[in-house]
Amino acid sequence: MEDNREKILQYIREKGPVLPVDIAKQINSNILMASAHLSELSSNSKLKISNIKIGGGSPLYYLPGQEAQLQKFADNLNEKEKRAYDLLYQKKILRDSQLEPLYRVTLRAIKDFAVPLQVNYKGSSEIFWRWYLLTNKEAEESIREILKATATKPENEITEKEPKEKIIEKKTEKKIKKEVHQEDTFSSQISDYFNKNKINILSKEIIRKTEIDFTIQVPSNVGNLDYYCKTKNKKKINDADLSSAFAQGQLRKLPVILLTNGDLTKRAKEMLQKDFKGMNIIHI
Repeated sequence: MEDNREKILQYIREKGPVLPVDIAKQINSNILMASAHLSELSSNSKLKISNIKIGGGSPLYYLPGQEAQLQKFADNLNEKEKRAYDLLYQKKILRDSQLEPLYRVTLRAIKDFAVPLQVNYKGSSEIFWRWYLLTNKEAEESIREILKATATKPENEITEKEPKEKIIEKKTEKKIKKEVHQEDTFSSQISDYFNKNKINILSKEIIRKTEIDFTIQVPSNVGNLDYYCKTKNKKKINDADLSSAFAQGQLRKLPVILLTNGDLTKRAKEMLQKDFKGMNIIHI
């Protein structure tokens, strides 16, 4: 048993990150036994386990210090994750608040390569993403430069937005009642659509008044199919709305339905055909 463990470690020292099938061949055993050895070594902190999955869904096992070699397996990321990987590789530091919704979601999925950093600045907290091989000191210097550049923008660029942020719209009682009525109407439309199509709700999460996420079961000729369903009470659905819904579906590993009472912008229609094929848009 001890000989096998040392043999495994020696093999990984020479070859770098490996799969259980590689180890099974080295110790003349089956994958189940190889996986057991690798699991024991990782639980004892002798090995690390990747978040990225290869082939049929197996993680990589590697020694501390071999992290750089994980880049050889980046092609196993899906298309959207690879785009986030390439962007972070190029920039090394990314500011979460300035990213498109798709990148914000996919960076959270590529945990081997993207390290989140919580930065406190001027009384507020925000997230930056660090390329995993960048040192904390290098990251700190880059983030300081980004924040410094933001702080030294011309005054007129900053003050242009201030009036909009300070305007508080005084809503009349009539307007408030109208908004509540619209929300109730949309909720009723969702319920009617689900009931009419015999759709079962597995989970429900209220994101905001105008947006609710569901996991649903849709009946079909081959049985019930699970979907991630984003509902949006919004007049215009833009490309950011599509990106967010598509990315959430990928994280859940479910096909996506966007249920809305709004119309797609021209840009959103173009992206639906090009980047988000397979997403179902249903207008109610």
